[in-house]
Amino acid sequence: MRILGLDLGGRTCGVAVSDIMGMIARPVATIRFDEDNYDSCLDQLDKYIKEFQIKKIVLGLPKHMNGDVGIRGEISIAFKKKLEEKEMDVVLWDERLTTVAANRILISADVSRKKRKQVIDQMAAVGILQNYLDSQN
Repeated sequence: MRILGLDLGGRTCGVAVSDIMGMIARPVATIRFDEDNYDSCLDQLDKYIKEFQIKKIVLGLPKHMNGDVGIRGEISIAFKKKLEEKEMDVVLWDERLTTVAANRILISADVSRKKRKQVIDQMAAVGILQNYLDSQN
């Protein structure tokens, strides 16, 4: 069973998917939508849910460094509820520092700033999903 990983932002959503064994995450896409138009994001996400026959989603939960859930976290919690209405099993996963880690990996691979901007959300989604997969195996 494949699992989808999501890094939800205000205008983009990084998408990653696991292999069939649930061991390795890989990047899939960056969904772009008008600011705070999460219904558009959901509509675009349906394509990947169908393509990979997804039943479980790991959604990044942004938290402040002290562990508090702020506005972005509340948006992710609301998005989780919308996904659950589509009969998805959704796990919220602490995503603190995943974008920082993804950026470091891309910089160390000498990826240009322009290219990093295009793939950073996908890489953050990979980090979120891979951390979840590692915790399960």
